[in-house]
Amino acid sequence: VQLQASGGGLVQAEDSLRLSCAASGLTFSNYNMGWFRQCPGKEREIVAAIRWSGDYTYYADSVKGRFTVSRDNAKNMVYLQMNSLKPEDTAVYYCAAARIWGTYARQYAYWGQGTLVTVSS
Repeated sequence: VQLQASGGGLVQAEDSLRLSCAASGLTFSNYNMGWFRQCPGKEREIVAAIRWSGDYTYYADSVKGRFTVSRDNAKNMVYLQMNSLKPEDTAVYYCAAARIWGTYARQYAYWGQGTLVTVSS
């Protein structure tokens, strides 16, 4: 199984960024997908999650109304559209896959390598 996250970069506050995650080696449509982020010295936290069917999503309170998670099961892709970015969104962002629905990192079996998002003020 391989999850390849991309799309990170250096942006200014209020800018937008779209992260992508390409999945291979698994039956993608069977997996719930999550986006997590981690700052140095902090625990990895859930940002957003989307059910295997795409009909249910979850967002952390800190990103509600600004971030949108979506998926394309035909392309084995999951996306995170991030708008109105804030400096506190600066982190390494990871995509992850889980057979069960959940918002805890321990529930996710497969992880991508992470992509760095830096938001300057």
